[in-house]
Order: sequence, then C-alpha cells, then structure tokens
Amino acid sequence: MTNHSETTGSSDNGDITEASEPSRADHVPYGGPADEHQVTLRTPAELADALPYLLGYRPEDSIVLAALREKDGRGRFGGRARLGIPACPDDWAGAAGQLVHGLVTGSERRGVRPEQMVAYLCQEPGPGETGRDVMERLRPLAQKLRVECGALDVPVVEALCISAGRFWSYCCDEEACCPAEGLPMGLPGTSVLAAAATYAGIQVRGSLSELRARLLPWEDGAAVEQTAALDASAATLVSRILDAGGRSEVARETLETAERIMRRLAGAPPVSGVPAEDLRDDHLLGHDEAAALILGLQDRTTRDRAAAWMEGDEAAPAMRLWRALARRCVGPYGEHAAAPLTLAGWVAWSTGDELEAREALAMALGADPDYLFARLLHQACNEGLDPESIRRCLREGREGGGRTGDGTEDEAGPGEAPTDPDCAGPPPAEPAAALPPGRRRRSCALASADGARRRARAQAHEPGAGTSRPRTPSPAGRLGAARTGRSRLHDPGAPAAGGQREVRPRGGRAGERGTGGDSEGS
Repeated sequence: MTNHSETTGSSDNGDITEASEPSRADHVPYGGPADEHQVTLRTPAELADALPYLLGYRPEDSIVLAALREKDGRGRFGGRARLGIPACPDDWAGAAGQLVHGLVTGSERRGVRPEQMVAYLCQEPGPGETGRDVMERLRPLAQKLRVECGALDVPVVEALCISAGRFWSYCCDEEACCPAEGLPMGLPGTSVLAAAATYAGIQVRGSLSELRARLLPWEDGAAVEQTAALDASAATLVSRILDAGGRSEVARETLETAERIMRRLAGAPPVSGVPAEDLRDDHLLGHDEAAALILGLQDRTTRDRAAAWMEGDEAAPAMRLWRALARRCVGPYGEHAAAPLTLAGWVAWSTGDELEAREALAMALGADPDYLFARLLHQACNEGLDPESIRRCLREGREGGGRTGDGTEDEAGPGEAPTDPDCAGPPPAEPAAALPPGRRRRSCALASADGARRRARAQAHEPGAGTSRPRTPSPAGRLGAARTGRSRLHDPGAPAAGGQREVRPRGGRAGERGTGGDSEGS
C-alpha cells in the first residue's frame, strides 16, 4: 500500500474552550457552524467520536491531524490533514514530517498558527491481528508525530488509535480512564455530538472507501468488454484527432454524445441508494458511447468545453456522467481517468461539494500526476478560492465563442476558451493525440484555469504549477500508456480550503488510483 492523502470539511466548524489541564485535551468543546451549537468534548472517547464530523467521512488506514488554536479567549478546531499510513515503517518518519510540516506551515500562511494538535491513527486489524496489536504496532508512528509536532513547538495534547471498533490513547496510561484493552467506540449517531452535528447540518458520508467506490474503475467481467470498446475507438479516433479537420469533428461528436447521454440520465427514474443510482447510470451508458467520450475528452479543448456544464440543471447529470466515465477507465486506460475525474471534481466544487471535489481531484492526480487542469483546480480548491471566478470565465467562453482545438475560430460552444482578459491563456495546444512512444509533448494551460492559477498565485504567493501533457499511445496503439519525465507538485504542503490540507506524499507510486493508500493528490 502506498500513501494517499485526503482532507475534507470546513476548518472552522469546531470551537474549543481552554482546557483546564493544558497537557491534555480534557475539555474540548466542539461546535457546529454557529456558536450556539457548541458541544464540550471532555474525554478521549468524545474526541474519538468527533473525528468523522471533523472530516465529513470515516477515515480508513489514515493518519489524521486536527489543529487547535485559540480565538477570542476560546479554543477552536483549525485545519485538519489526512494522509494514508505507509505500509513500510521506514516511511513513517517522512510521512509524519510531511503531514505535520504541511499543516503547520499552511496554517501559518493564513495567520492561524496551531497551538496544539490532536492526532488520530485509524487502521483495521490485519489477518491474525487484534485492535490492541494494531495500537502497539503503530505506537512508533504516534511517537514520530509527537516529535515532529514538538519540533515545531506545537504539542500533541492527545493521540488516539482507532481500530476494530475500539480506541486507545497514546498520551494517557491511567487504567481508570484508558485501560490497556481499549474502550469501545460509541454507536454511530448516538452521541451528544452526533445530535448537535445533525442539528447543525453536518453530515458524515460513510467511509472513505465508500466515497471512492463511485469513481473507481470496474474490475468485473464488464471491464473486459469496456477495454475492447476502448481499443476499437482508439483505432479510429486517434487518426482523426491528428487531422485538423477531423479533430474538430471528433470534438463536436464528443460534446453531442455527452449532451445526449446527459439528457438520458436526467430523464431516468429515481432509485433509492447510492449504489443503485450508480448501477442505473452504468446501464444507461453503452460501452461504445463511453469509449468515444473517454477518448474524446483527452482533447484539451473538448474537455474545457465540457467543463461549462457546471451549474443549474446541467450540473447533476454532468456529474453523473463524469462519475460513470471514470468507472469505465479500466485496465490499460487508467490514466485516461484524469479527464473525467477532473471534470467530476470541478462540478462538485462548483456546486459546493468540496468533499467529493477534493477526492475526485486527488484521484485525477493519482491517475496522472502531471495533469495540469487537475493541479490548478486542486490548488485553487485547497487555497479556498471562490470557484465563481472560474465559472465566470467558462460562461464568457460559452457565450462569446473562442478557438477550437486546432486554433481556428468556431461558434460558441460549452466551455470554450474565454475572452475575458483575466482568463486569457496561451495559444491553443497541439492535438492531444498520438506521438511516438517515449516522447511526450506538453500542452498549454487551460485558458480559464490559467486565470485561476494567477489568482491562486496572487493570493497564496506561490509559484504556479507546471505544464500539462497530452496523452500518447502505447506501442499497442492505446492512448496514454508511455510516460517519461514525471514531475511532481511543487508544494506538497499547499494549504487546503478553510485551513485543511491535501498532502501528496513523497515517494508514493504515481499513476495509481484505487482504495485508500494509492498515491494521489487530497
């Protein structure tokens, strides 16, 4: 298992009054979006129960840090950061240092330096293990977190291990309150905090793996059929995309097909439950249709036009389509998922769902760490920028017309390059199509996202991200197999929205997406 980072939720959805004993988080009030929903967390058990409400989901195989800071005479939960637990203990020191340093320095840039920290280690037992075994095995990791925090003068006031439905404290050895066998976690939704969070409108959306399941590629028998459809589409579309006139035709066909399927999805009868909803959408999308869309969206300009389906009645069916396409990027086409995952992350962010936005963008960077559009959106979301600036650029491009992918003027289409000078980007890129194996050309930045990058740079005082790369075919003729000269995100500790962080661990395997532990962006 390699690292995966993820952070979600608002940074200021908790209040903490001064603890009576500064060395322990004995009296930690947690509040909802408003102070009238304040709840006092007095014990490690209540801190353990608070974790899903701090993140918005139940973390798995995760290191989680929650910063505490004082404001107006009271404490307050600050930023939160999550990182997958490295499988190799030799990587623990680096992961701890990266996570702690990223959260503290990111908070400092926003002028809210943490004063204390609460640490969580969440992992289920392996074969033959008990929860206590997990706790003891992870004890050195907890100690490394405490040392790293102490080196930055931010003491860890509580460190908890959560495993097999129980929790243990690494900071308390009093048998009366923290017995060696651990204490059972409360039933979900039964605590005072759960009631207050529900009243305040804070929801816990299942586990991290359940969130990812909507975006993961198929692994059943249908994946073989989808791979065959992708192979067949690649054989016909690549040569057309390489031709200037053919590229425009492919772009038009891709957008028309996407609009047709979105209408189909919007008209489908409702079903109950997330798995049933995704299964219904999968049945409404044919293998050939999915293949044509996946390959068509590898073209930058076509993808940018599709990004304009981001609000109003178009947003929901577009989101369902991008999720369904991400699930169809099977087998050797895993890297192609960067486009639909990025579009899914963008629509989620545009419609206010930052939790799914960060996860989708993280998975997009896992599929292709050099995918510029995902990088830009990921950084902007983490910096807490308003997505309206990007929406405005996309609206202007849609209404005012722009350039097609081959550099010729075209009539207005959804998501075309905007004409707003603030949104202007470099000239259109070369076709995102086939190149000889081992060579990669880099495309120019998305025009609208380039404007967002400049805004992010101005606000965060950080250098911009690198350039994006079009996909290339493998020797077998599939797009997106060969890769040379991978670059990494310049600042793995970039601050996350509202004080939270998405951390991309150093040394993880790139280009994977899947269950918790894959190297992705949060």
